[in-house]
Amino acid sequence: MPRPSPISPTVDFDRDGVQHGFLRLPYSRDDSAWGSVMIPICVVRNGEGSTALLTGANHGDEYEGPLALYELARTLDPKNVSGTVIIVPAMNYPAFRAGTRTSPIDKGNMNRTFPGRPDGTVTEKIADYFQRELLPRADIVFDFHSGGRTLDFVPFCATHILSDKDQETKAFAAVEAFSAPYSVRMLEIDAVGMYDTAAEEMGKVFVTTELGGGGTSRAGTVRIARRGIMNVLRHAGIVDGAVEKDRTRWLDMPSGDCFSFAEEDGMIETMVDLGEKIEAGAVVARIYPTGRTGQAPQEIRAKMSGLLAARHFPGLVKAGDCAAVIAVETG
Repeated sequence: MPRPSPISPTVDFDRDGVQHGFLRLPYSRDDSAWGSVMIPICVVRNGEGSTALLTGANHGDEYEGPLALYELARTLDPKNVSGTVIIVPAMNYPAFRAGTRTSPIDKGNMNRTFPGRPDGTVTEKIADYFQRELLPRADIVFDFHSGGRTLDFVPFCATHILSDKDQETKAFAAVEAFSAPYSVRMLEIDAVGMYDTAAEEMGKVFVTTELGGGGTSRAGTVRIARRGIMNVLRHAGIVDGAVEKDRTRWLDMPSGDCFSFAEEDGMIETMVDLGEKIEAGAVVARIYPTGRTGQAPQEIRAKMSGLLAARHFPGLVKAGDCAAVIAVETG
């Protein structure tokens, strides 16, 4: 028998109404011998129906999701709900409190930690609770992301190409309902241990976003997040009302050639802006060495034609950092 999770919820997932509480994880530390990590959670339930599991701050320096979900938890009326909405605005709560991608407690990257362990690190224990307790309850799983402090994206909603085509069709219908300016058939370059993978392997409809970045949020991207999540809940029949659709531009990331990486440390100059077109072979970014004057920059050339979907955000870059992502517009 697997060891039970040490996390205990202060909410009842099967009770009607609105509940605001915590996922309490015991965590003994220098400043609190019998302390806990208290992860905020909201459950809005009205009778039988589908269940949506909504999460933000899987990475702690990404803010559109938490802003949308804290507001949704405050305002969603159960009278307008058929089924259950589980809202965890800050999934990796220690990282969210610190404003960092990974946890300051154990350096755990939540989105590379699944399925987790009930007897592991703090991050592994949180992942294990989602894997064994929350994901099985869900019919649709929506996990907000943006670029954090090191990337900046055109605002898009996305899901993955799947071997189960019925599951894939349902996921892409939810992406279309979100109605972001861009919608992406997404390629992951590092899928091991991801929350996405855990949900999809359970047969769940999984949807995610990349909404800007730079370790902050913008008024426009927060509006996209708030309207989009309501659209998805309406599309799923969990919340009353019609989907508010705008035109979305579909993008594809067909291969590893989409990604360009810095090979030197230095100062980065992106040669096209987000959403602009670039041709294969053109210089997408330059890396200037900063140790002395008079040295030519390293040129990073696009391996394919398309538009710039993401760029490295801070002005300084290290060898191995993702410098740019190019996507192909398909519709």
